[in-house]
Amino acid sequence: MASTTQTPLSTTGWIRVTQVKSAIGTKPKHRGTLRALGLRGIGRTNVLPDRPEIRGMIARVPHLVDVTSATEDEKG
Repeated sequence: MASTTQTPLSTTGWIRVTQVKSAIGTKPKHRGTLRALGLRGIGRTNVLPDRPEIRGMIARVPHLVDVTSATEDEKG
């Protein structure tokens, strides 16, 4: 289940972004956005700061990623 831009901002300041669908066959901009988010394949996860720039990138590829809250300890 992919997240949408209606996901409330996390109170922790960090979000966990996981790629849940393949980028094969998607637009080159979508593939570039996944790479900018630090995702290189299905099941890969990256913990990122919850900032408007990151939320904007997630809004471009909501059908390919899943977003959940994360703690600062997980960013390590």
